[in-house]
Parts: sequence; C-alpha cells; structure tokens
Amino acid sequence: MCGILAVLGCSDDSQAKRVRVLELSRRLRHRGPDWSGLYQNGDNYLAHQRLAVIDPASGDQPLFNEDKTIVVTVNGEIYNHEELRKRLKNHKFRTGSDCEVIAHLYEEYGVDFVDMLDGIFSFVLLDTRDNSFMVARDAIGVTSLYIGWGLDGSVWISSEMKGLNDDCEHFETFPPGHFYSSKLGGFKQWYNPPWFNESVPSTPYEPLAIRRAFENAVIKRLMTDVPFGVLLSGGLDSSLVASITARHLAGTKAAKQWGPQLHSFCVGLEGSPDLKAGKEVAEYLGTVHHEFHFSVQDGIDAIEDVIYHVETYDVTTIRASTPMFLMSRKIKSLGVKMVLSGEGADEIFGGYLYFHKAPNKKEFHQETCRKIKALHKYDCLRANKSTSAFGLEARVPFLDKDFINKAMSLDPESKMIKPEEGRIEKWVLRRAFDDEERPYLPKHILYRQKEQFSDGVGYSWIDGLKDHAAQNVNDKMMSNAAHIFPHNTPNTKEAYYYRMIFERFFPQNSARLTVPGGATVACSTAKAVEWDASWSNNMDPSGRAAIGVHLSAYDGKNVALTIPPLKAIENMPMMMGQGVVIQS
Repeated sequence: MCGILAVLGCSDDSQAKRVRVLELSRRLRHRGPDWSGLYQNGDNYLAHQRLAVIDPASGDQPLFNEDKTIVVTVNGEIYNHEELRKRLKNHKFRTGSDCEVIAHLYEEYGVDFVDMLDGIFSFVLLDTRDNSFMVARDAIGVTSLYIGWGLDGSVWISSEMKGLNDDCEHFETFPPGHFYSSKLGGFKQWYNPPWFNESVPSTPYEPLAIRRAFENAVIKRLMTDVPFGVLLSGGLDSSLVASITARHLAGTKAAKQWGPQLHSFCVGLEGSPDLKAGKEVAEYLGTVHHEFHFSVQDGIDAIEDVIYHVETYDVTTIRASTPMFLMSRKIKSLGVKMVLSGEGADEIFGGYLYFHKAPNKKEFHQETCRKIKALHKYDCLRANKSTSAFGLEARVPFLDKDFINKAMSLDPESKMIKPEEGRIEKWVLRRAFDDEERPYLPKHILYRQKEQFSDGVGYSWIDGLKDHAAQNVNDKMMSNAAHIFPHNTPNTKEAYYYRMIFERFFPQNSARLTVPGGATVACSTAKAVEWDASWSNNMDPSGRAAIGVHLSAYDGKNVALTIPPLKAIENMPMMMGQGVVIQS
C-alpha cells in the first residue's frame, strides 16, 4: 500500500509550508519506500509515497490527465483498469499505472465516476482549472484514510493519522464508500448496495454461484508486476484463498514473470494451531511454504511499534496485529511486495463463534451487516497497517464488491449455524467448495472450526499479554481509569496498558475518538452481546470467550471446558435450506 498526504486550500504557498508537507509525508514512507512525489499548485499540496506493484518503471505519482490540469494521488489497486481504458478511447494515457484511469474518468464523468472503480483505493484529485478537489475511499475501507481541518480553513488528507494529527484542529476517519467534494462542501455516499439497509434478503443458496463469485474475486487480485504470495494460517478462509490462487496461477502474467510456484506464509508460537494446519494445507497445495515463529516476548517487545503503526488501542486489533506485523517484516525481507489474505469472510458469513447464539435469521443478517460496516475499524485497519508498516500490500478477495453483493443477497436462513443438521459456522462457504471430484482442500481443513487470528497463533499469546499488562498496570490505576480516560474507559489492565501507549503517540481528543468502543464477546458487536446472558460475565474479544461453542473455551476463571468435538458432524448430511440433502 502507498501513502498519500494532501493539504488543500491552506492559504500558504511558502517554501516553509512545502518543507512541512514533505516532513509529514516522510512519516508515511514505510508504506511506500519505492519513490516519493510532491505536486504543488498554489496553496494545494499532493504528496505520495509509492509502493510499486503495478508498472514499477513508469507509474510514479502524482498522476495526470493529458494536459496536466487534473492531478491525482492514489493509494490502491484498480482491478478493472484495462476495461475502463477501453471505455476511454479518446483519452491518451501517460503510464501503465492502473490508477491513471481515475484522472481520465473524472475528466469524462465528473465526480460521479467512483462506483465504476472495481478495486481498493483512497485518492485525492485536484482540478486545477477551478481549484476544486475531491477525495474518495473504497467501499468497505480496505485502504486506510483520515481527513482533518486546520484553523486556516485548510483540508488535510492522510493515509495514516500520524500524517495530520499534529497540524489539524480536528480530524477523523474518512468514511468508507464516500467521497468528499469541495464543490459540494461535504461528503456524499457513493456505495449503497441493497444489503446496506439491513432488510432480510431472500435469494436461495446456490453453492456454485458462491464458488464462481469468489474464484473471480481471487483471480482478479492476481494482477501484479512484482513477487507475491498468500498468507496461510490453515483456517478455512486463508486456505481457500491459497487453494484458488494455486489453481489459477499458472496462466497469469505474474506466473510468466515470477514462475508458477506459489509462496505461502504463516506465523505462530511454537506448536500453535495455525502453524500445524498451515503446513498441512501448504503440503496439500504444493506451495513453497515459509513458517515464521515468534515468542511471547518477541510480541510484547513489538507492542509499542504495533500501536504506533496501526493507530489503535482496541484490544482485539492489537492482539491480532502483532503477529501479522512481525510476519510482514519477514515476508518483505524475502523480496515479496504483495500478499493475498482472508479477511472478511467471518463478517459476511457469520463465522465468529458467537453467531452460534443468533436467535433468528433477521438478527443473524443484521449482525453481519453491522460487522461489515465496521470492518474498516478492525480487520481492515489491521491488515492494511500491519503490512504497510514494512511496505507490503495486502489484498482481500472476500471483500470484493461483487462477491459481497452476491453473498449478502442470500437468505440468511442458509447461513444459520445448526450443528444438529451438520451446519457449522460458515457452512454455505464450506459447502460451496466441497468438491468430491477435484477437492480444493482436505475435508477436515474445509470443516476446521473458526480460530481468530490472535488465538490461532497460539493460545499462550493472549495469556502472555494479559500477564504483561498486569505487571505494568496496578489496581489503583484501574480504580481511576474512568477519570483518566473518560472516553472508552478501559475495563481491563490489558486495555489500560494499550491506551497509555496510544495516548503517548496520539494525545489529541480527535485521535481517541477514531477508535471504536463498547461491549464485546468473541468479537461481537455490542448488540449481539444480548444474545446470551452468560456472556456479560465473560467480556473478552477472544474466540475462546464463546463458552459452550469453542472447543478450547474458557470460563471467567480460564478453566477449560469440555465441548463435544465437531469432527463428529463432518460426515453428517448437509441440509439445504429447503430440505434437500447433499452428502459432504
């Protein structure tokens, strides 16, 4: 992922201001170590730190239209850029960059072109003809973006908070699926699919339709001019991404440039569930597998760097970001610049273990809607910033616009978890790829129970974090927590510890307001906590907090509970929504 920074209408075109913009842009250089660019037009500044993934030779930014009156700085990838170029036959392109189409689309259609883009993106576009500008962020918020306002009337845009927090009077997260226009004087929502209103859909479940849609989402993300690989934890989501990539890699441009052998990467504590499962899947798929180990102490030593880069004090996000942060550094050292990852499936299909307690299909569907809309605050934030810390790009095919629309149009009855019928979490996704003739994955991997990333890297990771926090936060500090941190008051020593570090890096009130809060169990929203009264006594975001569901669940005293194994249901008949039985 690249880094973008823009200062617009600051009423200051001095050399000192230019130097300040350059200084702030350098704070984002970890995101784009390949090239730096700065464009100035009067009191408007567009800066860019480039990670060259497409057209490394000529795609430096900012990018322009034919006469350079339209200027754009972009972070992201436009997967349908070749198709869009065909629609812009009267335009002359300067580079092979996938992002150059943005300048020409604006010239052709004005601000209402954003929904034509199929990809992940954040961009700032300056129209020098009238000194107007627009800013846009992708549908789900896979790319990170912030907006701020200065006392001088300026508007600031940055890929990360650290690019603007010291210079803005107020700043906030730029909302996904929106654009900001200086002509309109504010935000406009451009992404408004049918599922957004949370009404219950009724499309019948067709396994092959889901399979085709997801395969297409993966294939389009194989667009690259640099070495790449896949993150492979051995869980369902990353394993499917790896399987489809391995299956379709041979005929791609990437395979011709870098060879047909897929590289896969996994991280974990010694003996962790993910390392074992990841290795097994890699052997099955025939990937060149890279296994990275870390210790609890390694992770603890990295916490401050993680909080600085990921810019959050959310407990779940920090727990999961740390191993991903450590792994990203190792991956980049191997010369890899892009990876495919499995984020998003749990939100779309209700894969978190607390979904076992959903009382009905309406509640189930509405919770998935809430989870997808909040992804930019959690998993997208983690995936984007943990990898970008070392100039590595993460692509997430489950969050493909077309695939989300297909999956979210399903009657949620088909997604409901019904163990008595052999339907575990994400059953519709598992069933879609359960191919007896040409298997995508071994059966027991295809039906492996959900592990949250912070759990799967090793259960002692979370326990070690809690112990470390307890050594640094005492009971007296906790008793005054509500006075020290009145907003999103930390209710555990671990949360207090992270908050102290965050406030040291980002002391502004605007900064603390960018981080979500509220009750959660096993990554649920606050609303879903109401599904089970017992959860109120065990409020932890770990999947193991889903008492009565997780195979290694713990109660409030961390005592392991005995849960009937799910392996017993793997060979049971798979019940379709209308009573048709399909053998797995």
